[in-house]
Amino acid sequence: MAKLDAREREAALGRLNGWIYDEGAGAISHEFKFKNFSEAFAFMTRVALLAEAANHHPEWSNVYSRVSIRLTTHDAGGLTAKDAALAEAIDRLLG
Repeated sequence: MAKLDAREREAALGRLNGWIYDEGAGAISHEFKFKNFSEAFAFMTRVALLAEAANHHPEWSNVYSRVSIRLTTHDAGGLTAKDAALAEAIDRLLG
């Protein structure tokens, strides 16, 4: 899978809600905040199912009510359509 070019990347970011592009890392990231640990963990479970179905797994961490997700395609050396698609699917979980 090829990395997104600048035009494709900007179009993808325009469809996303609050994701930030890190040019140096070739990745997009988002920090999600929930009421408590249970809500954060439930969200992570739903994301895990999406990621497994897509065979594309995030870099992520959880501290109490916060979940940080970073998406990049290591094999391509940066941001690809797989990252954008998973980010869109994650956004849809939150409505």
